[in-house]
This record gives sequence, structure tokens and C-alpha cells, in this order.
Amino acid sequence: MPFRPTHPALAAALEERGYQDPTPVQDAVLDPSVGERDLLVSAQTGSGKTVAFGLAFASTLLGESDALPEAGEPLALVVAPTRELALQVQRELEWLYSKVDARIITCVGGMDPRAEQRALARGAHIVVGTPGRLRDHLERGRLLIGRLRVVVLDEADEMLNLGFREDLEFILEATPDERRTLLFSATLPKPIVSLTKRYQRNAMRIEATSRDSGHADIEYRAVRIAPTESELAVVNILRQVDSQSAIVFCNTREQVRHLHTGLVDRGFAAVALSGELGQAERNQAMQALRDGRARVCVATDVAARGIDLPSLGLVIHAELPNDAETLQHRSGRTGRAGRKGVSVLLVSLSRRRKAERLLSDARIKPNWMAAPSADEIRALDRERLLSDPILSEEIGEEDQDVVRDLIAKRTPEEIAGAFARLYRQRLPAPEDVYDPGEPRSVKPRREDDGRPERSDRAERAPRSRDVGPTSWFVMDIGRRNNADPKWLLPLLCRRGKITREDIGAIRIFDRETRFEIVDAAAKRFAASAEGLDDDITIASADAPPKGERSAPRGERPAERSTERPRFNKKPGGPGKPDRRPAGNRSEGKPEGRPRKPRANRD
Repeated sequence: MPFRPTHPALAAALEERGYQDPTPVQDAVLDPSVGERDLLVSAQTGSGKTVAFGLAFASTLLGESDALPEAGEPLALVVAPTRELALQVQRELEWLYSKVDARIITCVGGMDPRAEQRALARGAHIVVGTPGRLRDHLERGRLLIGRLRVVVLDEADEMLNLGFREDLEFILEATPDERRTLLFSATLPKPIVSLTKRYQRNAMRIEATSRDSGHADIEYRAVRIAPTESELAVVNILRQVDSQSAIVFCNTREQVRHLHTGLVDRGFAAVALSGELGQAERNQAMQALRDGRARVCVATDVAARGIDLPSLGLVIHAELPNDAETLQHRSGRTGRAGRKGVSVLLVSLSRRRKAERLLSDARIKPNWMAAPSADEIRALDRERLLSDPILSEEIGEEDQDVVRDLIAKRTPEEIAGAFARLYRQRLPAPEDVYDPGEPRSVKPRREDDGRPERSDRAERAPRSRDVGPTSWFVMDIGRRNNADPKWLLPLLCRRGKITREDIGAIRIFDRETRFEIVDAAAKRFAASAEGLDDDITIASADAPPKGERSAPRGERPAERSTERPRFNKKPGGPGKPDRRPAGNRSEGKPEGRPRKPRANRD
């Protein structure tokens, strides 16, 4: 379906840009019934919102004129939550309004405010900025908005989440009463609805967000991992998914630094984006992604707002987001404007419930799977090598002499082997990852089977040496969470800042795991490990595991015998143990319970 009638200058810009069919939100704002009304639009990220509101306020700015008046006080004000998004909006509006010579400037945190002041003094048609910087210019009298005709709040829900409500209210109070107010938001929580009632008049509601799926153009995958193997899984997923560029989300700046360093050390062309970076550094990182010098971006949620890369085909959630809205915003960096993308959540078994709740809230049904193994990556490498376009390219004149020399001096096997090695050397090595599998479901115990609860029986990781005096600790994961020493040991070492030599016996039960730490390291371990991390709680245990008797420090707890006492019907009666001396028993009869030896009275 072609675009509805728009201003001729904007229609020409759309055609030059290759736009043929509008997205649902773009088509909705161009409906004749919209007119000059205020708009309350809920649309997913990546649905073409920037072009949508650029088209929506074109009639307000241009009317019947062929061009905009001379630049002076701004006619439109666009408020965005982050620097990156504001800069992206500026780029989109510049090409959309290029035919009418629109002057568009930005006012964002992290940039030189004096340069922005000079730009405002020269005049502008559209100002795009972040709430804090726009308020600062308004308070200092640098931004004059007496001629303002339209205000756009882009990603309003995110601005409220970031604590900009007071700044937004200040800006809206300062704008003329007769302005149009266009509010675009991925979700419409109660604070957004309250804001619209106060600052919009007879707003037309447009809903371009699907209620049934998180995003039709995104394939969601949930990858099972051991708690200590997040970085290894990220490496293999980046190697598996053949995407020109990818973004990996972390929750903290520290995790961004750690993961970025790990990827660079492995040979990935990676950049980092977080709030601690200056604007110049962030611009350089974004430019490296756009021109192909970097393939992977490791970022926090705030820094990644506004990233719009046509080549971005993969999003990895190295750490789970806090809510479903953040999950959709992160994933929406890919699968934009009709392009396909992949969103991968890394889920340790201890965080399975949180992941399932997030996915349910976002109405997303992912494909659950294990992380790609090193063997799978190597198999893919072989397939990609054999189908590499370089093998089918015509040999140029410059290379023909080299080809003849190689054929004359080397065997085909030597030439092919060298080519394979060169191909492999440019690729980061895949990692060996452990698949913890699906959580186990324990069958309920039959009341009449006479057997103890399964939780009373432990799987033991044997201790092959005497570690000396120890203290017991307990963590709230067990057999049901597929607890396994393969990933428990690295987890304990990381959490407690100890080595494997400091860990004694490990007892794995259905709902918990108990383990020993040598006394020399116990206090250090407790100070670092106790409490909640990775959704796993570790605490001191006053007693050895169930089924163990207390033992002196430095000695291994004794095993409880699983053999039941044998009973005779005679002469002690039904169900009574046979107390007769051993010499009076007939051969072949079952023996009674052994008598306790008398203490030596000498």
C-alpha cells in the first residue's frame, strides 16, 4: 500500500530514500481523520516512529507553503530520553525535510552547551533534545519557544522511567497553550495516561502495537546456561549467528567493561557503550559500528537507546532485563522496518522462573535450547568456508602469476590446507560450554511405599583428600535445578573468592546443596558469598547434610547405613527383634540386631 498523500517535498524525500510502503504507525498518522489533533501513539520500537511523527506535524509546520519560513524561534520541539536517540531523530528528520531547507539542531547532555547556544541564536525550525538540557536552555533564556506549534515526546515511557517527569512537566508548562502535542510510547502505563490527560486536548489514540507477540520480525531464543558460563555462551552465539553487527546487553557498567574486554581478547571487533563514556567516545563507537570497523557492541540499556543500525541482526541479553518493557526495547534494536532479527536470552537454571515471567509478560514464546557447542561452530565454519564467495570469484590478472607458481611448487592439499588455516585464523575460537538441561521434575512420593523422601538422599561429589577442619554451608539450589559440580565449583570460587583447594565435600539434594569450606578460608568465603547473587542464596549451615552424623573437624562425616535391621517372629513375638545369643541361633536363620558391647570395667 503506497503512502497516503503527503506534502510534495516530503513525498520526494521518501521516494529518494527508497520508501514505498508505510509501516502501520506511519499509515495511521496520515489518516485524514487525524487533521491537526493531538496524538497519543503506542507503537513498538523499530516501527518507523520518527518518520511517522515527522509526517504527522508536516501540515502544522508547512501548511500550504512549499517551504519553511526563515529560521528563527523553533516551530517544533522533539524531546527524547537519550543523546543517541536525539541524534538519531535529527538524522532522520534532516533527510525527510531536506527538500524544504529545514534547519534542525540538537541540544543534548554531554555536548558543548555554548555551541548549542550559538546554534539557537542563529535560528532553527526544529529543535531535538534531551529533557535536562532543554530545560537548562529554557531557564537560561537561550531557547525561546513563543512561536512553537508542535511538541513531540518520543519514547515517553522511557523518559519517565529515567526520572525526567519533572523536567517534562516544566517544558510542557513553558510551551504555548495552542500547540499540538504528539506523544509516542511503546507502552502506556498509568503515569503516561496521567500526563496525557493534563497536557493534551482531545487526543486521538493510535495503537500500532501487537498484543499477541513481542515483535513479528524477531525470532526469540532462550538459551540454557550454567551460571558461570555467560561469557562463553555469548562467544558461541556470536560465532553461530552470521550477523553483520550485534549488540550484547548487560545491566551494569562493570559487566560491560568485563565482557567487552573478554570479547576483544578473543579477537572480536567490539566496542563498548555505557553511561561512563564521554559523548566523543560514544560517537566514535557508533561510527565504528556503522562503517563496519566493529561488529559487536556491548552496552547498558541507557547507552543503547536510539541505536538504529540497518545491519543489526542479533541482540543478546547477557543479563536478563528487569521488566518486560526493557526486554522489548532491547530486542527492538533488531528486526526493524521489516528486517528480520534474532533476540537471544541467556538463562541460568536459577533464573528460569524470572525469564519465564518476563517472556509471559511480554507475550513472547521463545525456542528453548542449549548454547551452540564448539563442534557445531566448527561444522558451520566448514560449511561457510566451502560456500565463501571468494572461491567462485574470477582470478584477476594480478593473481594469475601467483596461482601458477603455487600450483607448480605446492600440492593441492598444501594449498587447500593453507587456505583453511588462514580462514580459521581470522575467526575467534569457539568455547566448550556445558548444557545444564531442562529442570528436573521429581515424582511425588507414594504414601504407602515406605521409602524416604528423595530429598533425604543426596548425590555426593566424593572428596579424595583430607582438607582439614571445615565449615558447612548451604545454597538453595539442588537436583531439581540440575545442580552439578561442573558448574557449582566455578560458581563457589567466583562468589567466595576462593580456590578449588578450599572446597571439601559437596552434597546435592533435591532442593538444596550443602558443601564444606576449609576453616582457613571460611570467614573470607562467608563475607564474599553469603547473601543473594545470580538468584542463588548461600548461607552458613549449623549442621552437616541430612543423613550425616556430626563428626570432629577434619574427619569425614560417617555414612549412614542403608541396611535395615532384620526381624524374627520368634521368640520375641511379631515384629520384635531376636535377642537370643548368637550361639543359640540355628544356622540359616536371619541374624538379629547386634548387641552393644559392654564397656571395659578394668
